[in-house]
Amino acid sequence: MTHSEAEPFLGEGTLRRPELRPLWRAVHDRLSSGRPVTRVRLGPLDETQREALADLLGLDRLPEARPSIALARLEDAVTELCGRTVRETVTELIGPLGDRASQRRRKDDERAELWTWLDGHDTVRAQPALSEWAASCRAAGLVDGSTERTRSLLTEALTVLAELPARAEPLPVFAARVLKGDSHALDDGTRLSTLVLRALATLHDTAPPQSAADRRALWTRAGVADDDLSATVLVGGLRPSGDGPLARVARVCVEAGQAASLTLAQLRAPGECTLAADPAPIVHVVENPSILALAIHRFGVDCPPLVCTSGWPNSAAIHLLRLLADRGATLLYHGDFDGEGIRIAAYLLDKTSARPWRMTAADYRAAIAATPYGPPPGRLTEAPWDPELTRAMSEHGTAVVEELVADALLADLAEAIREGRWSGWS
Repeated sequence: MTHSEAEPFLGEGTLRRPELRPLWRAVHDRLSSGRPVTRVRLGPLDETQREALADLLGLDRLPEARPSIALARLEDAVTELCGRTVRETVTELIGPLGDRASQRRRKDDERAELWTWLDGHDTVRAQPALSEWAASCRAAGLVDGSTERTRSLLTEALTVLAELPARAEPLPVFAARVLKGDSHALDDGTRLSTLVLRALATLHDTAPPQSAADRRALWTRAGVADDDLSATVLVGGLRPSGDGPLARVARVCVEAGQAASLTLAQLRAPGECTLAADPAPIVHVVENPSILALAIHRFGVDCPPLVCTSGWPNSAAIHLLRLLADRGATLLYHGDFDGEGIRIAAYLLDKTSARPWRMTAADYRAAIAATPYGPPPGRLTEAPWDPELTRAMSEHGTAVVEELVADALLADLAEAIREGRWSGWS
């Protein structure tokens, strides 16, 4: 049988005097700090409370209104009075002691783990421009002070970012598809919508949207507001076999020595579209329409397969590249050597199976040697495929647009024609 189950301690009534309640609360609070305690300050005390404290401690005069009590002296007085420790006494009178220091350490560890998780997330690592967004999330702090709620919100935001560009579907339809049926999860003004739009603004190096028009524009760039007719992608030299609109339109344009502007509706339309399996075709992807135009002009009906993203790839471009990769094509990408060009490349390489094409630090330095003067590169972020590239661009402080290296790109395409590396098209 424990002491609490036996007769009450001697002096129990003294300890339970209402006048001593401020003492026990102050002691309970200090002992719950989780840190060493030698003295406890309390007050202000009225005269009856000071008298009760003087009686407990055996003082020959009243303490001050805001006394500082040595814990050792209080321990002696309580033990002598009832045979218990101060900890046992305040636990009995006030409740279980806490450990705020341990709780703070645990919360600090949880926060640190949360931000480490965010910084190391696959989507953030694949698109280093998002590291600035991750830093802004950390600076904003926890949602409602909760690491669990913050992680949940960030997980949803990263899920949305991984699904962009969207399939040219309305925002509620996209939200329902990506976020477990919640069609209102990305409604204007929600925390999640604001968080995702901030990430998109960081990617595109624009200010966070301030108006409904700004927000619609960002969603449109992400393929959410596109319809399957306005979302298009430029192609040249594509020779798929089959009776679907994609195969038929592409072949007609190739036979005429022309580029084609394919709509997302044509890419999605039913009908066969296949590639020869051996050898697997290589599809070169460029950022700027001028490169596609130069290739069509130079090679005509012999132009090897080319896809142009026209800047940031929209839903049609991503859909086509994924479709080609699914049918066995190898994708090689080239873009501008500037801040936005690096972000576009990182985005496309994350969303598709494309590999860089003449996009290394060595390629940049070679281009700079030929054309050393150009505009500033703008905001630079890491190139995941070659960290040295961003360092080289920072060192030279000069952008190289894709048109300035067109001769090298066309030479690669001419070599591909000579070697028949694109002959896998039927």
